[in-house]
Amino acid sequence: MKRVLRNLVLAIIAICAIFAGAIYWQLYLAPAPLPLEPLTGQIDHILIEKSERRLTVFRDGEALRTYTIALGFEPTGDKFQEGDGKTPEGMYTIDRRNPQSAYHLSLGIDYPQAEDRALAAAAGVSPGGDIFIHGQPNERAGRPTIPWDWTAGCVAISDSEIEELWRITPIGTTVEIRP
Repeated sequence: MKRVLRNLVLAIIAICAIFAGAIYWQLYLAPAPLPLEPLTGQIDHILIEKSERRLTVFRDGEALRTYTIALGFEPTGDKFQEGDGKTPEGMYTIDRRNPQSAYHLSLGIDYPQAEDRALAAAAGVSPGGDIFIHGQPNERAGRPTIPWDWTAGCVAISDSEIEELWRITPIGTTVEIRP
């Protein structure tokens, strides 16, 4: 019995070591993908597909580039109130740009809208606000991109990707956020 228990513990330790090694490789050792040709000009639409963890930029209906995203720490469902960790769903607009953000650059989304405020008010809660598409936390500059859902409701991409998105996204760009 002791031998079976010992072998089981050793197997669990080995599996954990393999899993930890795979995570370490992904975060610190995996080679960076080759850079793509930079986008030029301006875009007119951003599509965010939460379930696919994907942000696609468009110009005149043509998809130009897709980025992998991280969302709020509770990504399933529509944002309802401040602190729920959800990323809103619906049609929005880029309404501000913040080069001095706590995250590497940020593009503001015009959430909450009148309907969001009304629903939250009816429930006696705050709808929250300050929803952005942004890069990684500034204190992580030069470190790997955080690969899981970690924001308070924003949409996060890598620092190099937000630099590109920053260059091509004017105020007034439509943002469609799907479940």
